[in-house]
Amino acid sequence: MTTVVPTSEEDPALAVVRFTSELAWADAGPEAAEEQVNRLCLEAQESMVMGRWMDLASLMLTSADLMFSKVSDKDLECIFTVICNLVTKPESLDEVHEMTKLISGKIIQQPNDKPAMRLKILFNLYNLLENPYSRFFVYMKALNLAVNGKVTEHIIPSFKKIDSFLKEWNIDIKDKRALFLGIANVLKESRSSSKDSFKFLTKYLATFSGDDAHTMDEAKEEAARTIIEFVKSPDMFQCDLLDMPAIGQLEKDTKYASVYQLLKIFLTQRLDGYLEFQAGNSGLLKSYALVHEDCIAKMRLMSLVDLGSNESGQIPYALIKDTLQINNDEVEKWVVKARTAKLMDCKMDQMNQVVIVRCCTERVFGQHQWQTLRTKLSTWKANVANVISTIQATNKITEDGSHSQAVQGLMIR
Repeated sequence: MTTVVPTSEEDPALAVVRFTSELAWADAGPEAAEEQVNRLCLEAQESMVMGRWMDLASLMLTSADLMFSKVSDKDLECIFTVICNLVTKPESLDEVHEMTKLISGKIIQQPNDKPAMRLKILFNLYNLLENPYSRFFVYMKALNLAVNGKVTEHIIPSFKKIDSFLKEWNIDIKDKRALFLGIANVLKESRSSSKDSFKFLTKYLATFSGDDAHTMDEAKEEAARTIIEFVKSPDMFQCDLLDMPAIGQLEKDTKYASVYQLLKIFLTQRLDGYLEFQAGNSGLLKSYALVHEDCIAKMRLMSLVDLGSNESGQIPYALIKDTLQINNDEVEKWVVKARTAKLMDCKMDQMNQVVIVRCCTERVFGQHQWQTLRTKLSTWKANVANVISTIQATNKITEDGSHSQAVQGLMIR
């Protein structure tokens, strides 16, 4: 099949109409096919002359499904390049957006049929658009296509540019929510790092404030999902979820109160608190596919971190054994695990059976942690000032001594 590239003076759009019409009417017989092809070409010419670009786009897209099934990828890309280029014709941004909706709607209709090619065509359409909101609209369609067509690997690299996209699109809160949730779903479908999906889920939840209870209600399911993702993740030990209104609303919710309680245990309590919760809520954990042994392992690490947060900077082996509910010979193994996960900077004093903690990760970083940090910085600032003052005093004494010796030398001479 010949690639649709105009080799005569025929307009590319008209060439596409002729090509797709011949394809659509190929089985109708020569006479009937010629009549229909001529009719459609005439209709296309009239639309072009009258500047009815929306009608022309609709006409060209009539056989879109047929094109995807019968035309090679090379021809298909060329055909849709011509179709997508129609969005550069109208002067009205509203008309451009309507055409964008029409074209993108046709492209995503059958996501399982050549999904990668459909996604590429959407990206081409995106690049032809100048209206920021139309670009955002196409990007959202691409997100949905990537998930439904299982080609998420083609859109994930663009997530690194989301911050610059947001500045360009200048979209409202409602659209931001749709975007963040869409990205989180793509990352979940692709089985990417749980941290990546969690990052965009928290961005989504952060758009909700406590001012509108009705609006916040729509975030309950995703709030619970975010909590479960945090609990499940083997390498996430810190978050600020408890400060979010969208999470806080779950505390007294009839359906999700237990999920909220689970989060609070992981962020503020130790292993014994989790075990007590699990004893009365084993069915809940199973319903969210939470593995009890994995939860115990994570809570042991988080409990160890909590022990390391005390002011003394030392944790007796015996206290670790009792808190983590382990044997004596397992204490050092769990300390090593905490160091490997970069949760603690410490060393083990085997002679005195204590762990000396230099610093450790805070499970939450709220008002109390900020105040502690402020106190430490103030102390550090005062210590630095004292050191500087001592150095200056020492330098002055040295300078005075040198001056005195120089004077004495002059007198001897």
